[in-house]
Amino acid sequence: RCGPGLALALQPLVRDLRLPVAAVGVPGEDRILVVEQGGLVRVLRAGRLLEEPMLDLRSEVRTRGSEQGLLGLALHPRFAENGRFFVQYSEASSGATIVAEHRLDPPASDRATGSGRRILRVEQPYANHNGGHLAFGPRDGFLYVGLGDGGSGGDPQGNAQNPDSLLGKMLRLDVDGAEPYAVPPDNAGALDPAMRDEIQHLGLRNPWRYAFDPKTGDLWVGDVGQSAWEEIDRAPAGASGLNFGWNRREGAHCYGDGPCDDPALTDPVYEERQGKGCDS
Repeated sequence: RCGPGLALALQPLVRDLRLPVAAVGVPGEDRILVVEQGGLVRVLRAGRLLEEPMLDLRSEVRTRGSEQGLLGLALHPRFAENGRFFVQYSEASSGATIVAEHRLDPPASDRATGSGRRILRVEQPYANHNGGHLAFGPRDGFLYVGLGDGGSGGDPQGNAQNPDSLLGKMLRLDVDGAEPYAVPPDNAGALDPAMRDEIQHLGLRNPWRYAFDPKTGDLWVGDVGQSAWEEIDRAPAGASGLNFGWNRREGAHCYGDGPCDDPALTDPVYEERQGKGCDS
């Protein structure tokens, strides 16, 4: 039981998966794409798990750390027409974050064609806090890339508050405007000469999962806490340059050495003390 008056029950949908970390439904189809951390994208079609993977990146993905691997997948807004999809993973040789584009041709097929195309590479100083999720904005059609602060504990390199680092940020890319991508002109970073152009929001520790409200366009981010507080952050549709506080704050609480009562910091919409969770 989770919270007052809310009871959850789990029902198995499919078995025989290895470390599934994400599932993406294909709009208008009875097909779900399941991301396995080890480097496979599996296809669940009409409730049946296909034997052959849609994409096999095992030779390109590092899984030495528990938070590394193939971590996210997003379908292009016109996937039904162009078969384009994007994945985020840890590079086998270095552990760096890679965002790459792949394609199904035709889009209704179950096997990716070609070797894919890397569009972004970000060095990772440690093996944890990789973020990993990808999502397209329902209103702007841009690709949102969530990156953690680079890892270790407490953000020792100060990446999340550093406007010159892509780590600890929510990036926003136009994957249709140029090769490998264009920067939307209204990105927070594009409007601030002190900030990297790709940045839309900052002050994140490890934005493991996030989603857009299909009605309002608001962005909701689940940011993993350090040692005391988990938090959910919200960026209203059209907002840019929000600073969610890490590592000056953990949730709504002071953390680290920087000023934590700065009105420029955006409060989480919800926080929960670690260890509380749901009754088993």
